[in-house]
Amino acid sequence: MRHPEVYQQLGVVPPRGFLLHGPPGCGKTLLAHAVAGEMALPLLKVSAPELVSGVSGESEQKLRELFEQAVTNAPCILFIDEIDAITPKREVASKDMERRIVAQLLTCMDDLNSLAVTAQVLVIGATNRPDSLDPALRRAGRFDREVCLGIPDEGARLRILKTLCRKLTLPTDFDFQLLARLTPGYVGADLMALCREAAMNAVNRALFQLKQKDLQSDDFCLLPQDELCSLLSLLKSDTALSGEQLSNLCILMSDFQESLSCVQPSAKREGFATVPDVTWADIGALQDIREELTMAILAPVRSPEQFKALGLTAPAGVLLAGPPGCGKTLLAKAVANESGLNFISVKGPELLNMYVGESERAVRQIDALCPRRSGHESGASVRVVNQLLTEMDGLETRRQVFIMAATNRPDIIDPAVLRPGRLDKTLYVGLPLPSDRHAILLTVTKGGMRPPLEADVNLEEIAYDERCDYHTFSSNSVVDIRVSRQNFEDAFKKVRPSVSKKVS
Repeated sequence: MRHPEVYQQLGVVPPRGFLLHGPPGCGKTLLAHAVAGEMALPLLKVSAPELVSGVSGESEQKLRELFEQAVTNAPCILFIDEIDAITPKREVASKDMERRIVAQLLTCMDDLNSLAVTAQVLVIGATNRPDSLDPALRRAGRFDREVCLGIPDEGARLRILKTLCRKLTLPTDFDFQLLARLTPGYVGADLMALCREAAMNAVNRALFQLKQKDLQSDDFCLLPQDELCSLLSLLKSDTALSGEQLSNLCILMSDFQESLSCVQPSAKREGFATVPDVTWADIGALQDIREELTMAILAPVRSPEQFKALGLTAPAGVLLAGPPGCGKTLLAKAVANESGLNFISVKGPELLNMYVGESERAVRQIDALCPRRSGHESGASVRVVNQLLTEMDGLETRRQVFIMAATNRPDIIDPAVLRPGRLDKTLYVGLPLPSDRHAILLTVTKGGMRPPLEADVNLEEIAYDERCDYHTFSSNSVVDIRVSRQNFEDAFKKVRPSVSKKVS
């Protein structure tokens, strides 16, 4: 755009089209505006649905006029937002008009490069559904440069928060690093909403403090402390805050922390990613496994600088293997909670689908999807294994993405899944020892307080009872009654262990 003579001297056509793609709110439109503003170039912005018309041929005419206007105003930037609305794959387009619009856009893009003197027009398209675009649009000479704006990691969130808070009044010792760590899954728009909500919390706090000090309750208000009455009093009051009161007003970390419960991150709004509420305190035993997971996942998240300084790399994936009910899923939830990472839980049998291509869409529980390949079978299971291997290899370029898999049949998993770089760390979650059973009983009963236990109940004696062998952890709802030793004796007669003696 600034030095077209260089390209003319070399005899090459400069890059013409850029496609920005990523989840909603990650900054695609903002980036296009920033490029135009930084280069001091005019920006022709159009939303793709605006180009669609009900009259035959009018949509194509709008596109031609748009590109003609861009050439007239060159050098300039033409920005088409939500471009996927007018560029579906032509083989699946439901209307002829959609196919004609795609063809017209392709022609307009090619015409920019066929001018006698190459027009200085930069075309930027933005979408959060890049796979739905017609492939011809993404070939060389058209939108051949693609920029992916993903969900920001902790370092990127730190920089975004500092930028958003430049004009906000914050304490001098405000901990941006802590706030960035508390916001996994938040994109730029989410962080902006978080700042706005925190500011509203600060306003509410200041006004209610003013109410407590200076305002008198209305005559009709029977309950002066009632929240609604307080709000009505604030709305009817014309008292302004003095300069002295305003001087101490700022947005505190507590305002941001309160806003975290109101502003949902984009990943959570999609319905699949949450931070679990299970902590280490909910796991009664498995101390050695917890230490392994702490080093494998928690340490890289909490101390990335130390790992980088030592040249260490975190394990690509961890496989938890062991009998049913031993706490594999509970461990995965607890480690996600302790690290503050989003937890995406998926189950193997739900994925397999009779339609070709449907099973490869996602990655779920390992033993149901990755049976050992012998080289002779065909069908969905083999395709899923191949797809999973490809996806796991792609994780090498992603930061702070950890794979945890659980199975009680590690012997039938394909060996390629367990090689280094994939699920390269296997941890066995076995049957609890008597001491572990004691710790589990203490955890399940909250130290013997829930449900309340009679004085004759000795949890340690129950844990070391041979009838407790092969029992695994299982949490059931309890009612507020006391449990006696006889209840445990009766339970031994009815509850059978998950793992038989022969299997162990």
